[in-house]
Amino acid sequence: MRVRRLHDWPATVPEARALQEELRGLVDLSGPGPEEPELVAGVDVGYSPEDDRLVAAVVVLRAGTLEGVEEVAVSGRVRFPYVPGLFAFRELPTLVEALERLTVTPDLLVCDGYGLAHPYRFGLACHLGVLTDLPTIGVGKTAFVGACEPPGPERGAWSAITDGGETIGRALRTRRDTKPVYVSQGHRISLSNACRQVLELAPRYRIPEPIRQADRLSRRDI
Repeated sequence: MRVRRLHDWPATVPEARALQEELRGLVDLSGPGPEEPELVAGVDVGYSPEDDRLVAAVVVLRAGTLEGVEEVAVSGRVRFPYVPGLFAFRELPTLVEALERLTVTPDLLVCDGYGLAHPYRFGLACHLGVLTDLPTIGVGKTAFVGACEPPGPERGAWSAITDGGETIGRALRTRRDTKPVYVSQGHRISLSNACRQVLELAPRYRIPEPIRQADRLSRRDI
């Protein structure tokens, strides 16, 4: 799979912030995104509890059946300090390497993280979307920025996440009476379609299957 090498990896916080501001202008939120993607990739990163090792995992599934197509896991080291709002720079170098090893190109990327629902409106899903130029969705397990009312208890219920008067995502209930996930646009997909795709990819569990399997793969070799 081809990933565009648009920049070098920043070494400092000011460099990372400047890069986010530069690339944010390349994000396409006009959508609409694929209505029926054939291949969907989930990405996640696992961290060693003992040192600075990490494993970036990509799992590609057939959207209609959730049958496995390909998986890649790449080991690496944390290269950037932990800074709120810049967390993606800890994961991106190894994630990009994992994506480049794919022999297939997915129609949709689903990230364990955030897209527009980010203090600088440029989370991991936005960054990966710009680098791959693929429709990309961010799915967070916990709330990050903004405020929202609890969605209704039924599957498919949602409430808007707003910040400064701007809608930046949705809290989406993927299973009845279970905590919601936090969905935001990354690149080239509408928010409504992003939520529809997340529901399609989460028929049994709270977390969409591509991310759930990528999470398991990333932890396997730590």
